[in-house]
Amino acid sequence: MKYVIIGGDAAGMSAAMEIYRNVPGAEITSLERGFIYSYGQCGLPYVVDGRISSTKRLIARDVATFRDKYGIDARVGHEVERIDVEKQLVTGTDLASGEQFEIPYDKLLIATGADPVMPVEKGSDLAGVHVVKTIPMLEDLLADLTPNIKHVTVIGGGYIGLEMVETLHASGREVRLIQRSGYLANFLDKELAQHVHDEAKKQGVEVLLNTSVEAFDGDKRIERVVTDKGTFDTDLVIVAVGIQPNTKFLKDTGIALAKNGGVIVNRHLETSIENVYAAGDCAMHFNIVKERLDYVPLGTTANKHGRVAGLNMSGKFARFRGIVGTSIMKFFDLTVATAGINEGTAEELGFEFEAYKLSARHIAGYYPGAQRMFIKVVVRKRDQQLLGAQIIGPAGVDKRIDVFATALYNKMTLPDLLDLDLAYAPPFNGVWDPLQQVARMHGKL
Repeated sequence: MKYVIIGGDAAGMSAAMEIYRNVPGAEITSLERGFIYSYGQCGLPYVVDGRISSTKRLIARDVATFRDKYGIDARVGHEVERIDVEKQLVTGTDLASGEQFEIPYDKLLIATGADPVMPVEKGSDLAGVHVVKTIPMLEDLLADLTPNIKHVTVIGGGYIGLEMVETLHASGREVRLIQRSGYLANFLDKELAQHVHDEAKKQGVEVLLNTSVEAFDGDKRIERVVTDKGTFDTDLVIVAVGIQPNTKFLKDTGIALAKNGGVIVNRHLETSIENVYAAGDCAMHFNIVKERLDYVPLGTTANKHGRVAGLNMSGKFARFRGIVGTSIMKFFDLTVATAGINEGTAEELGFEFEAYKLSARHIAGYYPGAQRMFIKVVVRKRDQQLLGAQIIGPAGVDKRIDVFATALYNKMTLPDLLDLDLAYAPPFNGVWDPLQQVARMHGKL
């Protein structure tokens, strides 16, 4: 049995390891267009200010480990350009030699991830304009962050943009953040996002809202950002406005794609073509709350996708139950977390819902160090089934969002939270956890 995996990061190599464990003697070939395997992309921003000392610390397993320890034919610099699903062949170019390659497969996994979006064409080729998605991209940025770089402009107020703002600020530089919409962190409802705005202001970050970037300007190197609200001087730009699935090479294969280019898969990670699977950031994800396919590219999901795909490719029967859209990030002194859908998304999807807000201490209020967190919970109106939560605060947020995500995954109701047997001692919690306080105030039994 010949297995071919396109992509050497989270989803691809999680699948490869499952095949290795479950199919003795399997012939596994992995094709990575880059030159680095299996690393933690989510850690990239924290190398900028030295919290993580080197990009090498982000690598979970290097190419040599996959080759020498597990016998996987792990290739680098191999860009796949075409799949012949009838002949079951993968073709492409060896970037080092320029030669074409052709590899047959019995089962194929597409795990090509996603590429950063560059929304501005004019001036995007100037030196000093960066996107950050891979280790080589980050190393190019680090090489460019010389002592002469005093001011950086970040385009995009989502997860990566906000994390880059924090680490650049911590590295001693002035930072401007430009957001096209009316508020930052638009994965939150507006009143919760206000806490992010307040934190940015407290830290001295310049924020421009409702501002569209039209061009980058300079003589060989970026000097100015041109927007619909004026022109702003800067020494360096980081564009972080989102990513798109890397699936253009699948055109004309017959593999079904969503409107955004994500590969449509079933619960077993099978595509519309027999013997072809897809996983990770290039694929769509079933959202348990929305009860439909969704696109929420996260490292946690990619690893789970890869595991399930690898098991099914090995002849096992494994099912990906889905996601609830859980995410968390650090922004200076705040932790910002979400699970499920927010009020805005509930409205868009036509849910009849109710939303409840609470401000509560993260531990017993009388215990030293108690800090305030802000919670918003969205529930389905007819039966109080949980739909989503947004939690922001300096401490205790991670614990609550994981509890809520577990409840959401199991389709619990708001009153059900009252029955949870959660840990209590004054240094760690109040006798009623903040989530339970929301249920006590609003849960309808």
